[in-house]
Amino acid sequence: MGFFNKIAEGLKKTRDKFFGNIKTLFAGRKLDDEVLEELEEIMILSDMGVEATEDILKELKERYKKENSDDPLLLLRDIMVEHLKDEPLSFNPDKKPFVILVVGVNGTGKTTTIAKLGKLYKDKGHDVVFAAGDTFRAAAIEQLKEWGNRLGIDVIAHTHGADAAAVAFDALNHAVAKGRDIVIIDTAGRLHTKQNLMEELKKIKRVIQKVIPDAPHETLLVLDGTTGQNGIIQAKVFKETTDLTGIVVTKLDGTAKGGIAFAINQELDIPIKLIGVGEKADDLQIFDPKTYCNALLGIEEK
Repeated sequence: MGFFNKIAEGLKKTRDKFFGNIKTLFAGRKLDDEVLEELEEIMILSDMGVEATEDILKELKERYKKENSDDPLLLLRDIMVEHLKDEPLSFNPDKKPFVILVVGVNGTGKTTTIAKLGKLYKDKGHDVVFAAGDTFRAAAIEQLKEWGNRLGIDVIAHTHGADAAAVAFDALNHAVAKGRDIVIIDTAGRLHTKQNLMEELKKIKRVIQKVIPDAPHETLLVLDGTTGQNGIIQAKVFKETTDLTGIVVTKLDGTAKGGIAFAINQELDIPIKLIGVGEKADDLQIFDPKTYCNALLGIEEK
């Protein structure tokens, strides 16, 4: 299955329930106030958020008149693409080891995302190491070890309840000694003990920098796409204490609320770098705004 087809299939629910209706809405109609009102409802119901919706529709109305557009669907697509920050994850990093810290609450698919991300780097020829830093959940350590066995990736782990910063420290020293390319560090996600969690993340970062002063080079927040606006509230908590460089939105194949990507960009000003559109190891996809918007609106470019 091609890159576009995989994302289009993963976003089928949101396209069928919401965005696919936009194509029908535009068919044979002018972009008048009635159409704009219906469009606004579709966008807000898709979890796009009021602010992002209003900004996109205001621009659509202005440019439709100004540019004398004869295809409002393509114009809308172009505006939607412009509203999504495009800062792709580097798969040929100039640092070695390149350190990626992965954060997020439990249940977002964080550990599985780490495994899939490791596969993406491994498939591009990089030597990857996992650090099982979610020592709060014994299952997370075992899960990452299982993925490591399956993918042929070394996992540095301590016992359940161990100091997560010590795991990160050992993983980085291992990577430096062995000349490894990429280190991906898992972390705990118990948001109900917010203060403890945030202090732990700060400690992990301090310890990482004792080994590699400019690390982590990426700090990715994993958000469950099915949680909608609640996910944005979670993200704000992490943004307060962690220098987030990107967001991974998971489980987009299981939700009809694909508009959440726009709300994330609008409210958090953090780029989406990866999206999860299925359960398989290769269902973590690099986020490309144009491909994403084409898939939402059902536009297949020749």
